[in-house]
Amino acid sequence: MASPSVAQVQSALGTVNDPEIKRPITELGMVETVSVAANGSVTVTILLTVAACPMRDTLTRDVTTAVSRVPGVTGVDVAMGVMSPEQRSALQVQLRGGQTQREIPFASSSSLTKVFAVASGKGGVGKSSVTVNLAVAMVRQGLSVGVLDADVYGHSVPQMLGVGDARPTQVEDMIMPVPVLGLKVISIGMLKPRRDQVVAWRGPMLDRALVQMLSDVYWGDLDVLLLDLPPGTGDVAISLGQHLANAEVVVVTTPQEAAAEVAERAGTMASMMHQRVAGVVENMSYLPCPHCGPAHRIELFGSGGADRVAKTLTQRFGYAVPILGRVPLDERLRAGGDTGEPIVSAVPDSIAAQELVNVAETLAGRSRGLAGRQLDLTPATP
Repeated sequence: MASPSVAQVQSALGTVNDPEIKRPITELGMVETVSVAANGSVTVTILLTVAACPMRDTLTRDVTTAVSRVPGVTGVDVAMGVMSPEQRSALQVQLRGGQTQREIPFASSSSLTKVFAVASGKGGVGKSSVTVNLAVAMVRQGLSVGVLDADVYGHSVPQMLGVGDARPTQVEDMIMPVPVLGLKVISIGMLKPRRDQVVAWRGPMLDRALVQMLSDVYWGDLDVLLLDLPPGTGDVAISLGQHLANAEVVVVTTPQEAAAEVAERAGTMASMMHQRVAGVVENMSYLPCPHCGPAHRIELFGSGGADRVAKTLTQRFGYAVPILGRVPLDERLRAGGDTGEPIVSAVPDSIAAQELVNVAETLAGRSRGLAGRQLDLTPATP
């Protein structure tokens, strides 16, 4: 059999995507050299963005697999180099679409990404668990999903996804989100020098951190971006309203009155920032009876919380704020958060997982609203 041509090998390399950027390595200028020996042995040199690229092994494996499929190839040797500062700068400009200035892509009137901010009035209601499971459920629906852990003080999303020690790759001043379970994830916890380091920032620093995670991170083309907000109505919620007025808010509460009352404030804050409330999720809604089955619900935390929040916000805003779902107590939901195995993928047939999937389908099926968007209309002259 004749040896393959360099063009054939280049064509095969065009099917290999960078694991972090999700675009062909040939398009990104990562293929430095390709040589084919007379006996069909192929040597490929790939340029990494940084020497300590965490996806080095994945890239080596994918390149080897793709090139090995070319007829006539008898062996593949993948060598790794590193981009020069000039090459990294060129890649950064390319990824930003030729823009050298930082901007928040989701704030653009042309953005097609649906942005949902998951909020709660108080901590401890399972807001982060809901965020993570909704994100994984949307990925399983075939969507491209990003997760921004904006809970700067209580960032728990990395742990819940099993990437608590992961660090993002940086290309010049552009940050690559960490890929996990099909998601693109970034958290302030991934940007700290040490996992146990405490974040003690005030307003301006919190705003700067949010803007950095929105504008400096290369999110690529997302169908949905989910933001896990800190509880309450503080600086981050205000900053989000200023920078992403088009975001819709999902309010998470538990059934008891005390949680419902403060959840209403989170929804009201969204309205004050001219954001629309997409609906309410009642977490820890009930415990399916371990003896009688799910038909018998044990209401450990009372009942009516989500109903109260939805009714109050509907009356207050003048549009319907629905109850998106009622997620029951399930020990596996908690365990999955500790082990990095979200329940919607670990136990998809559970009642809790199915309820979260239903919420994800409802949100993903919403058309993007006009709130916060510039319509670029010009008044007609008579």
